[in-house]
Amino acid sequence: MPKPQSWQLDPASYPFSHRTETRFADMDVLGHINNVSMAGLFEHGRGMFNHAIEVQNKAAGQRWLIVSVSLDYIAEAHFPEHVDVACGILRIGNSSWDIASAAFQGGECKATCITTIVLTDANGPTAINEDLRAKFERLTVRR
Repeated sequence: MPKPQSWQLDPASYPFSHRTETRFADMDVLGHINNVSMAGLFEHGRGMFNHAIEVQNKAAGQRWLIVSVSLDYIAEAHFPEHVDVACGILRIGNSSWDIASAAFQGGECKATCITTIVLTDANGPTAINEDLRAKFERLTVRR
C-alpha cells in the first residue's frame, strides 16, 4: 500500500466536506466498515461534491465518465460513527480531472481515494470549458 502524503490526512486540505451516517449493514464480520461500503461512502461524498459545484451543468451532448478509482485503506472505520468525506480537485487536464477524497472519523483519516473523470461528447473526450476549469481551480486541494 502506498504511503499517503501528509496533506491527504488533513481535513483542512480539502475545500469540501460532506458528513454521512454509516449503517449497520456497512459492517463486515470483523466489526469494521467493509471495503465495498467504504467505496460507496466515497461515491456518495464525490456525488455531493459534484452536485455542490454544479459539474452536471455542461453543454448539451456532453457527459462525464469515471475512468478510474483508486482507494487506499489506512485504518479501520467503525459503525455507528459518521464519516466525513472530504473532496477537492487534485489535477485538471485538457479533458479530464482528478478528485482527491479522504474519509475521516473523529478527525482521523481512515481511507483515501483518487478518482479520474473525463468529459466526453459524441466524438470522445472533449476539452473542459473555461467556466468549469475556473470552478475546478477554485476547489483544488491544498498541498
